[in-house]
Amino acid sequence: MAVADDLTQLELWAAPLLAKLAPAQRRQLARAIALDLRRAQQQRIAAQVAPDGTPYTARKRAPTLRGKRGAIRRRNGDMFVKLRTARWLKTNVTSEGTEVGFFGRVARLARVHQEGGRDRVAPDGPTARYPARPLLGFTTADSQLIRDCALKFLHS
Repeated sequence: MAVADDLTQLELWAAPLLAKLAPAQRRQLARAIALDLRRAQQQRIAAQVAPDGTPYTARKRAPTLRGKRGAIRRRNGDMFVKLRTARWLKTNVTSEGTEVGFFGRVARLARVHQEGGRDRVAPDGPTARYPARPLLGFTTADSQLIRDCALKFLHS
């Protein structure tokens, strides 16, 4: 519950300051916060660490070591290499708030990994059970990041 308490304290601290800003300034601040949060989420996903600090469950080895001819093989087993790019990990910004997440068709894939569950390995392939590997989450470091970004914006 520490993260929920941090969010409540952050909201109580920021609400009077944000009320004094024009909608365009609030949107500009929300965009800066969204980009910083997305960068933090991307770095955490690249480090293969859940929001609570635990490492992701290791991926299963492929049944055969032989790949398609000319295919680029994964070097160190990193997961979610493409999923963490800005093309898929999107920000949605309004003067009222900010969202960082997966939207559209890729959201279903991300949800299977976020919560754990069953999904098809390939469109006509077998189904597999995926362990929960939380991609997105809010940490106390994110709360500090938002606070720092707001202070930097208000001082400029």
